[in-house]
Amino acid sequence: MARQSLSRYLPWLITVPAAVVSTPFSVWASAGFAVLFVLGWIDFTQSKQAVRRNYPLTGRLRYGLEYIRPEMRQYFLEDDEQKLPFSRNQRAMVYARSKVQNDKRGFGSIKDMYNPNTEWIAHSLQPEQPDPASFRIRVGGTQCTQAYDLSLLNISGMSFGALSPNAVKALNKGAARGQFAHDTGEGSISAHHREHGGDLIWQIASGYFGCRTQDGHFDPERFALQAQSPQVKMIEVKLSQGAKPGHGGVLPKAKVSAEIADARGVPMGQDCVSPAKHSAFTTPVELLKFVAQLRQLSGGKPVGIKLCVGHPAEWFSLVKAMVQTGQTPDFVVVDGAEGGTGAAPIEFADHVGMPLRDGLRLVHNSLVGAGLRERIKIGASGKVISAFDIARCLALGADWCNSARGFMFALGCIQSRSCHTDHCPTGVATQDPVRQRAIVVTDKAERVYYFHANTMHALADLLGAAGLTRPADMTAHHLMVRNAQGQARSLASTIDTLLPGQLLQAPADPAALPSPFAEFWQASDAHRWGLTPA
Repeated sequence: MARQSLSRYLPWLITVPAAVVSTPFSVWASAGFAVLFVLGWIDFTQSKQAVRRNYPLTGRLRYGLEYIRPEMRQYFLEDDEQKLPFSRNQRAMVYARSKVQNDKRGFGSIKDMYNPNTEWIAHSLQPEQPDPASFRIRVGGTQCTQAYDLSLLNISGMSFGALSPNAVKALNKGAARGQFAHDTGEGSISAHHREHGGDLIWQIASGYFGCRTQDGHFDPERFALQAQSPQVKMIEVKLSQGAKPGHGGVLPKAKVSAEIADARGVPMGQDCVSPAKHSAFTTPVELLKFVAQLRQLSGGKPVGIKLCVGHPAEWFSLVKAMVQTGQTPDFVVVDGAEGGTGAAPIEFADHVGMPLRDGLRLVHNSLVGAGLRERIKIGASGKVISAFDIARCLALGADWCNSARGFMFALGCIQSRSCHTDHCPTGVATQDPVRQRAIVVTDKAERVYYFHANTMHALADLLGAAGLTRPADMTAHHLMVRNAQGQARSLASTIDTLLPGQLLQAPADPAALPSPFAEFWQASDAHRWGLTPA
């Protein structure tokens, strides 16, 4: 036992005789062995890591291999279809489309088409040829004076601060060329968003960055000053995001640069805090009043909300408030729990929030049942990267889609998953001036433009194959899915559906609502969040 116990020190101890023996032949070799001995001594005497303390020198191999494990897995072990969170095939598709390379595949699909939950589009024997240039949706109802014709694919919210200045510039320049929208994320509008003049969706979150008072509350005058800029096309009130719904955020003071402080309207030398909830409203009715206030202050621009669905009854409370007050947002963006972020607690990323397909269907159904669907447009975000992802969202009730990580891949992101470290290897998600110079704005802006353009062409091909000429005609009847028993069924036959105005019949006839909508509607309250006691 003693011999086995001492053997773990052998690689370290032999560096001493190795240094002595090699001295007459090579001073450099001797010095190298001496350095190894010193490293081993550091391992042996340090008290932070048990493996290094018990295995001087060799213990370092364990941490070295652990450090490069994600890269080894990604490049050598990962299956092409393994989605963690995006598969190699998905990333390769984006790279090819953004670089205008061949994105076709030979020799057939590598998917097992007989697995449960496999999905496909039911094609028509009378295919069409829709024009992708027409794929736009008008956002802004009768309460708006400056409606906006929005592309079916746009850049989802990513803040300056999470992204590097060059990444923001490249995204906005690509959006300007492709005439699609760039969501600012909650970090507000920076000089980098303005440089190339691309259309902006200004996201307002709980920190009210860019429109806040010194104590962090909403400032109507500062909001109006920025919102009336011609570059700002829509306003988005973020209630929650899919990757960490119900959780605030902190940008440490060390990362609050002068540029970030200026864009967000926060002081330097202090942590930049995003509270978990808004201070401008506390009930569903107050939220709708806040939306109406923003619409008026912006000069009549479309104002909507973004959320990841949590308690279904809370969402139904907001719908009930819309019915009772007659006030509605112009749009709702449904973010799925599978959405990404620069950093999120593991428990929140894995176990909090409703996935996109469930949340999207719930929001669409409730607005149909309340007779409000024609007044409110719906966007969808959460692992949307391909034309089929967009088509699926359209079938579930969305009017358009947003993508964040798809456009990050177009910028060159390699899914190193180091966004939270400030050590992004491609310069996309970092404030390190040396790393971010890897993003050459003119080159990456072209890739952003072509990823969008080629994805829209791919969507046109899919819709045409289904015999459709307009994205709005895509429904759950056009999508097929294989159930757990291996049977192929129309998606429409597998999901709950409310009829137009059906929720409005509930007070007179509660039995008119199918489960679970009856429970959600009865538990909702337009004047409070949370669940109403039964």
